[in-house]
Amino acid sequence: MLRLGTREFGEHESVIMAIVNRTPDSFYDRGATFRDEPALDRVEQAVSEGAAIIDIGGVKAGPGDEVTAEEEARRTVGFVAEVRRRWPDVVISVDTWRHEVGEAVCEAGADLLNDAWGGVDLRLAEVAARYGAGLVCTHAGGARPRTRPHRVSYDGPGGVVADILRVTGELARRAESLGVRRDGILIDPGHDFGKSTRHSLEATRELGRLAGTGWPVLVSLSNKDFVGETLDKPVKERLLGTLATTAVSAWLGARVYRVHEVAETRQVLEMVSSIAGHRPPAVARRGLA
Repeated sequence: MLRLGTREFGEHESVIMAIVNRTPDSFYDRGATFRDEPALDRVEQAVSEGAAIIDIGGVKAGPGDEVTAEEEARRTVGFVAEVRRRWPDVVISVDTWRHEVGEAVCEAGADLLNDAWGGVDLRLAEVAARYGAGLVCTHAGGARPRTRPHRVSYDGPGGVVADILRVTGELARRAESLGVRRDGILIDPGHDFGKSTRHSLEATRELGRLAGTGWPVLVSLSNKDFVGETLDKPVKERLLGTLATTAVSAWLGARVYRVHEVAETRQVLEMVSSIAGHRPPAVARRGLA
């Protein structure tokens, strides 16, 4: 069982997490949702297209201008409160690694803290426990926030997948020991974070091993560099590669999908679910007339 906010998600239910960037310099939308009204329009569209979770971020993942904790909170806290007021049943996630920001957004109504940098601030899990929020435990290969991988390698037994299993498992168990609800803890292999393209492809190929741990698996695949490098495509031409990776991840047992394109992702997930026998066809007339 996965329980976030007021929502409970069944064992075979795929969950879409829509990205809403409150940054002026995100790699994908270049600040399209930095201002409040476009961002609220984005939430409305994402919810109408089937997103159950809205993931709000105030700092882009890559290098760039410094964003202090105070500025990150300014970009996110009031917006979280407004989303909670307008959409009381939507699950609100905030993409942050800082415990100060985590505390402020939980006070404003956030249900989930998406720690994409793998526990670099260990107090973030304590905040999640204190507020009854969920927590995403991500493998980032020991990378510091907002840095790009450089000659990264995983030379131990089992390579990158063994490291992902070890780190995410340790973070998840620590979160549970601190009081974070077990049914609110997710693990994320951290595609692109502290990884080369080959590492991210291997993590995808072995995703069933993560799902086999029993922790719900979140994947953040949308338009990422490993998709672009694999197909030699720029950011705006990575949708097909993203959707192919989404289908494979769904077949291998991922549960939550952090995405830019909600409607397209929903169709892929519904198709995979129907092939797997977990969802009936929306219409089944062929051969019956």
